[in-house]
Amino acid sequence: MENTNKHNHSTEDYIVEDNKKTKFGGTFIAIVLIILIAAVAITGVFFDFW
Repeated sequence: MENTNKHNHSTEDYIVEDNKKTKFGGTFIAIVLIILIAAVAITGVFFDFW
């Protein structure tokens, strides 16, 4: 796969770059997953599945 970045030709072809957007996105997805897992666990306790 060729690097099509015209401004900086020295960068490699990464899917995920190490910048603010990817750090925020990863943190946001992790927090949402934790909230969803907690919601499923609380629902299980509330309805006496566990």
